[in-house]
Amino acid sequence: MTPLQLTALIFGSMLLMMAVRVPIAVSMFTAGSIGYLLQAGWLPFSNFLNTQAFARFASYDLSVIPLFILMGQFATKGGISRALFEFAAAVMGRFRGGLAMASLLACAAFGAISGSSVATAATITSVAMPEMRRHGYSGRIATATLAAGGTLGIQLPPSIVLVIYAILTEQNISKLFAAAILPGIIAMVGYMIAVAIYVRLVPGHAPAVEDAPPPLTWRSVLGVSPIVGIFVLVFGGIYGGLFTPTEGAAVGATATFLTALGKGEMTRAKFAECFYGTAASAAMIFFIFIGADLMNSALALTQVPNQLASVVGSWGLSPLVVVVAILLFYVLLGAVMDELSMLLLTIPIFFPIVMGLDFGMPKESVAIWFGIMVLMTVGFGLIAPPVGLNVYIVNGMAKDVPMGETYRGVMPFLASDVLRTMLFLFFPIIPLWLVRFVG
Repeated sequence: MTPLQLTALIFGSMLLMMAVRVPIAVSMFTAGSIGYLLQAGWLPFSNFLNTQAFARFASYDLSVIPLFILMGQFATKGGISRALFEFAAAVMGRFRGGLAMASLLACAAFGAISGSSVATAATITSVAMPEMRRHGYSGRIATATLAAGGTLGIQLPPSIVLVIYAILTEQNISKLFAAAILPGIIAMVGYMIAVAIYVRLVPGHAPAVEDAPPPLTWRSVLGVSPIVGIFVLVFGGIYGGLFTPTEGAAVGATATFLTALGKGEMTRAKFAECFYGTAASAAMIFFIFIGADLMNSALALTQVPNQLASVVGSWGLSPLVVVVAILLFYVLLGAVMDELSMLLLTIPIFFPIVMGLDFGMPKESVAIWFGIMVLMTVGFGLIAPPVGLNVYIVNGMAKDVPMGETYRGVMPFLASDVLRTMLFLFFPIIPLWLVRFVG
């Protein structure tokens, strides 16, 4: 069997298992096992499993993942989301489409302490959806806004996607977080503009004027002060050199727990649920890590990824054309895979290709910029049809809204995503601007 046929067998078996709803981690592990056994035999395969599992799970850098997940769990269970939405509604409620914009602002703020897209979408939906429907917003604009707003949970630091990208590419997590701040803010503003345009061009989906918008009071300001304090504490400490990202995640989890405790929302049952949820999410991510490691090792034995990098380099294509092709592939892959699986499977293949191209920038800058471009595209896949994980999450909580209505509603947000991705593609200085201030 030729290397190309082996590669086709590995990918084909993985996609076939995914098509019959075998979990992605199991699909990658099984496909990788088949490829590895066919090329190396049983003894090298068993030795690889023995050493790779320990090497992967013993990594200190990986401990940042469950800590940031735990921080998000405490934020989700601790009643922080309602205070965020009340403050955002008081700020934005005077504008047409203001409650939808407030939902986006709350998603961005919550995402800045959760790092999870699904958690952000689900948590803010539980608070914002009843309020938007009560004020006359259609199911289409309400669910679409919350599904798109959920993607801000990974586009702003601490993003679990960026943490995994940093681990896979051996990049500085602090610099990647810094690079994500401006793009995340631009994403939030772009979504707000999309809402403002949509409610004016397509009448009937939002009230012309909010009736009795909530007042901005000291109570609402004080309600979000702990969240602001957590963000400043964690990222101020990281960028100020007081602690590493892993230590910052531990400090953030502790501070979020104390905030939830102070609000009187953290019961013993919820406390246990936070750890159960963290354990389940972390186990899922780590299992995907092992499956992706095995599959990537099997592909590496075929030498096809190295040959592919050489072939792409020999074509003489513009570096931007290569990156655009990779991003389009991510859009297609997002129809069948979640964001973590996509990264773990493809970054070991695509990253060497990108790093071998000449963008006229230092290699570290290229690595960071490419990470932000991948992050933008992953966010696109979370709301684009036919899968759109965030759409399914939000629609599962708003069962009276047809799925087709939500997909029609997300189109303006997808247009905003495309424009933003093109902006960062042609002007990499935007995501890289804050990186120069990080030592």
